[in-house]
Amino acid sequence: MTTLYGDLETFSPVNLKTGSTHNYADMAEVMLFLYAIDDGEVKCWDRTTGEPMPKDLANHLYNRDVELVFQNSHFDRTVLRRGDMGITLPVERFHDTMIQAMAHSLPGGLERIGQIIGLTEEQAKMKDGKKLIKLFCVPQGKDKTGRATRLTHPEEWAQFIEYGKSDVIAMREAKRKLPMWNYRVGGRNRKLWNLDQKINDRGFAVDVEFATKAVLAANAAQRVLKARVQDETLGQVESATKRDQLLRYILAEHGVDLPDLTSDTLKRRLEDPELPEAVRILIAIRLEAGMASSAKFKALLAAVSADGRLRNALQFAGAMRTGRWAGRVFQPQNMKRPDLDAWMIDLMIEAILYGALDLATDEPMRALANTVRGCIIAPEGKKLCIADLSNIEGRVLVWLAGEQWKLDAFREVDTPLLDDWGQKIPDGKGGYKRVGHDLYKLAYAKAFNIDPRDVDGVMRQVGKVLELAMGYEGGVGAFLTFAAVYNMDLDKLADAVWATATEEALAQGRAMHAWTLKKKRSTFGLEERVWVACEVLKRLWRDAHPEVCSLWAAAANAMRLAVKTPGVMFPAGEHIGVQRDGVWTRVRLPSGRVLCYLKVECTEDGQLSYMGVNSYTRQWSRIKTYGGKLVENWTQAAALDVMTENMPLIEDSGYAVTLTVHDEILTETPDTDEYSSDYLAEMMSIVPVWAQGLPLSAAGFETTRYRKG
Repeated sequence: MTTLYGDLETFSPVNLKTGSTHNYADMAEVMLFLYAIDDGEVKCWDRTTGEPMPKDLANHLYNRDVELVFQNSHFDRTVLRRGDMGITLPVERFHDTMIQAMAHSLPGGLERIGQIIGLTEEQAKMKDGKKLIKLFCVPQGKDKTGRATRLTHPEEWAQFIEYGKSDVIAMREAKRKLPMWNYRVGGRNRKLWNLDQKINDRGFAVDVEFATKAVLAANAAQRVLKARVQDETLGQVESATKRDQLLRYILAEHGVDLPDLTSDTLKRRLEDPELPEAVRILIAIRLEAGMASSAKFKALLAAVSADGRLRNALQFAGAMRTGRWAGRVFQPQNMKRPDLDAWMIDLMIEAILYGALDLATDEPMRALANTVRGCIIAPEGKKLCIADLSNIEGRVLVWLAGEQWKLDAFREVDTPLLDDWGQKIPDGKGGYKRVGHDLYKLAYAKAFNIDPRDVDGVMRQVGKVLELAMGYEGGVGAFLTFAAVYNMDLDKLADAVWATATEEALAQGRAMHAWTLKKKRSTFGLEERVWVACEVLKRLWRDAHPEVCSLWAAAANAMRLAVKTPGVMFPAGEHIGVQRDGVWTRVRLPSGRVLCYLKVECTEDGQLSYMGVNSYTRQWSRIKTYGGKLVENWTQAAALDVMTENMPLIEDSGYAVTLTVHDEILTETPDTDEYSSDYLAEMMSIVPVWAQGLPLSAAGFETTRYRKG
């Protein structure tokens, strides 16, 4: 197939960092169109000269049989369509080297790709390229109304053209050197990317009025919080967001030494009964002021298009290790978990719309954080049909491990209880009673050896934390992370564990605590009694899940064997295979997609590591891993494959997908009875051919304003 490699250099008065690709494109001018055909010379069509499009470029650009290769093609494709050229090209013709890299667990930036795959200096991007982009592609001067051009800076313009050519050269080499396992034309993942691009082009409707008034409410609330901090500190701290000022004041005036002002640290200190009341007030103000709700509203408003829709909020394969989507623009993947009842959130939305949030609540920032989802709405004549897969990650984990009792438990909880006439029995909460027990209740019951029917709401929350925290070889630290998310009272938890656990289990927990202290490992500031309780729960969970624990060991062992014996595939359980090919170690998922680990190494004592992007430093470095972490990657990746398997069917059935949030799919449909969330859930629950034996269940709801189901 003939290939056209292309790169655009553009100018727009819209700030791409704070706006959106589509807003930028609406006012964009294409200045340079750099291109090469196959292995041919890299050429430049300088549109600022007024010359028409070169014939060879036109012949290949409009030829449907020619493949179009761009880096971050969504930008170029959008600019071509919405900018001053007005050219619409089908997404199926595009090959994106950024996506090619990210689909194989590599960073997407062309410069980073070049460093990793070993492009020469001539092939890689020119070092002064960023300066040239800043000069020619963005408005100049203090008032941002000036502009540098070919005529005002002819010498730099010539360098700018050479810089653009170097991009095309690097892109061409990257396409050749990068793997293609997850990006083959006609392959499952490539088709999914094509659908992703259509979803991002479609976007979702935004309640602009609500977002605007939410920003005003947030600004007013921040002013109140700022004044409160100044009053409490007699003006010594300017505002709650002044981190160093606040830390110094609390230490100097109250003798309380806080290591940082992170949410987890502050919430734990609030549990200290000896904490001075003045410090308690300042911490509460800091927690309130630190909520990022206003930033999300501002991001929405900055990026929403003139037609009231926000586009390009999803990054395909943005979570590089698993291939899951990452959020962009306003980060829909990390919206706050609601901690207010649904009716209260609705009330807060009404209060914001009427400009009366301060009258409706004493915690306006908390209220705002709970209402962010409400910015996503259905346009007139439409409704939102939303559904999510029930505990998909937990289901996939035990399916991969072959934990039969747990698979049976999932099937039972999916089965509705029928009356004597074969009708489903309502549960009084909008659903139906089930044959089996709720899995979170069952988790608590197994840990504390009680009847699942005796598990109340508080106990169920403990069971939920157990299920979420323990599946990937996590210990006390993992348990604490999820306990903080769900505001669990650890002292009450310890009381329950010590009252019901066997003496043997408590003795083992105490011994582990002593060993942890001896090895000078962190006990996370917990009292021994609480730490031991968490350790006991960890052991009880593992005792109940022997096959999951075996999968952790099998994953690490398969990786070690693959490293030592290239070219041979080693099984990790029944559904996963691991094989090393050159510098790549490939993990074959049940769907056929592969996860890629670059330059895996195994030390003499069995410690595994690979090259990747460190999630904390964001730097390319060597990352250590272990069985549980590998299983986490593979489980999350397989869960993604399950969710996306039926997305083409959903689209073809008239349910226009506008967004995915973790395991939840949002769709826009006509506001008629023909479309329902029940049918959406039914389509999502179709078990893929490659996942036979996996129990699936989904549930959803219909609304005109997005909320947490």
